[in-house]
Amino acid sequence: MLLSRLAADLGLALRGEDREVAGVGTLEAAGPDQVSFLANPKYAGLLASTRAGAVIVDEAHAGQVACALVSANPYLDFARALTLFARPQGCLAGQSELAYVHPEARVADDATIYPFAFVAARAEIGPGCVLFPHTYVGEDCVLGAGCVLHPGATLMAGTRLGARVLVGPGTVLGSEGFGFAPDAAGRMKIPQVGVVVVGDDVEFGANAAVDRAALDTTRIGSRCKIDNLVQVGHNVVVGDDCVLVSQVGISGSTKVGNRVVMAGQVGVAGHLSIGDGAVIGPKAGVPHDIPAGKVVGGIPAMDRGLYLRNLALAPKLPELARRVASLERELAALKDLLPKEGAHES
Repeated sequence: MLLSRLAADLGLALRGEDREVAGVGTLEAAGPDQVSFLANPKYAGLLASTRAGAVIVDEAHAGQVACALVSANPYLDFARALTLFARPQGCLAGQSELAYVHPEARVADDATIYPFAFVAARAEIGPGCVLFPHTYVGEDCVLGAGCVLHPGATLMAGTRLGARVLVGPGTVLGSEGFGFAPDAAGRMKIPQVGVVVVGDDVEFGANAAVDRAALDTTRIGSRCKIDNLVQVGHNVVVGDDCVLVSQVGISGSTKVGNRVVMAGQVGVAGHLSIGDGAVIGPKAGVPHDIPAGKVVGGIPAMDRGLYLRNLALAPKLPELARRVASLERELAALKDLLPKEGAHES
């Protein structure tokens, strides 16, 4: 692709000689036929030595390279460039005879189904969907247009996906929620008879799990990005445009608003409310509701400013403990020098 064509597709200004490029790479590794980018100024020193044919940069750094694609947001525009060069996963079109598709299932003519995929009765596979090997689509599932199920992905019965949902390898949507009632013999299993409903343009990483509701619906809103190893419990409702990073766990019946970000290993207790735009820092434990727009961290989760002050103080705690002990000894010695209660001056 000519750089001038790439610039036009991305809506960027090209400064420097037009040339043909065939891919993308890092500032250190890119060659003359590749495009790179600078998003973090700390790496600006690499601009002098990079061999990249062109670099996507902001206005402030455009003069430091021989050929620049000038961007107000280099990281975003590099991601857009990647989509133009990335090779799509897969090598098959059509529906393999080695897949099992139940006679009562409805599959769009242009859907792709790889060998050893399984589509159960009354399932609906929309236009442009791709089911890779060893995917399982249970009874009454519905896949909107353009969904992709990567190898080993599982949709249990009744799961409904909107359009353009990507389900990563090993991810399970609609598994039974964790529900048990104590009885004299131990714990009796509570049947989970609800469903999972997912909005449009949602992406699941590998080995994530979203439990079906005990009753009614577990819901994931549109445009959510859910990382590897995330667990969403039964009857949880996640709003639109949320980001759940790796190893987040959300307990049952919690309501998560729109545009919420949960960093890695956040744990959220059940039956809580997380307000719109809240940000929860890594490893935070959330035992209470979080108001809209609040930024929190720590165990238990607290205001971000207080959490950061606690972090700053933590390394000083041993020295502070020694100083307090020393001050207590000095105070005790001073008390010994004071006249005893009831004593009179001679």
